[in-house]
Amino acid sequence: GEGDLVVVLLGWLGAQHKHLKKYAEWYNSRGISAMTFVMPMPDLLSLGVIGKADRHVDLLYAEIKQWLASGGRKEKSVLFHTFSNTGWFFYGALLEKLQQQGQQHLTSRIKGCVVDSGPAAELSPQVWASGFATAFLKKQSFSTQSLAGLTDAERAILAQPSASETLLLAVLEKFFAVLLAVPAVKLRLARIISILSSKQPRCPQLYIYSSADRVIPASYVEEFMDLQKKSGYKVSCFDMRISPHVDHLRSFPALYHEQLEKFFQE
Repeated sequence: GEGDLVVVLLGWLGAQHKHLKKYAEWYNSRGISAMTFVMPMPDLLSLGVIGKADRHVDLLYAEIKQWLASGGRKEKSVLFHTFSNTGWFFYGALLEKLQQQGQQHLTSRIKGCVVDSGPAAELSPQVWASGFATAFLKKQSFSTQSLAGLTDAERAILAQPSASETLLLAVLEKFFAVLLAVPAVKLRLARIISILSSKQPRCPQLYIYSSADRVIPASYVEEFMDLQKKSGYKVSCFDMRISPHVDHLRSFPALYHEQLEKFFQE
């Protein structure tokens, strides 16, 4: 019923609350309240150790717990809509928190999870470098360029990063190769990936991704979906084919909304 369900929108790296507004508005139009959360770039780097990232997780955990308890006898539920690996890891850190706090019973109140432009369920320096480069460069990054309506020749040009972006990617890749090998960081992130791989709530999952994604290749997403299906999860998906990373709603609004509608009806 109206007011019994809230969607938690977990933004991509570099996202601001205003970027999640269109998603929240669509849910609101369906009588679903929306909470939006974004993680500043420097804070994400502290996810492997106890730092600012965990404070964001604690705040969100407290807010969700309070909301679920506010229904009294009326049981309230929550839906997650995550973007890129940042939103997905944030979701995993929340599930980890529920388990640590002995609140596993609350996972039965999670009714579904929509994953937009993800995940890459391995610690890949290339994926992390690509994500940070895109967040730094924003619309200047080659990974944000849409391929819609272009000739094959134009697509070939856009498929290559500029010299400055190539340099930035090389520097970031070296940085993440070191950071992701730090034992504390590696252990924490591996634990979150393990929870997301085998201890997710038994609710339906929808993956909206793209073969043209240059940040998280479609093969990563498809590999993870196969793993979830084999583990008995109900998985649905849609490949947007030519829209860039976290740009599917802007590129194809009607198609995006159609996937969400279908997911809810099922």
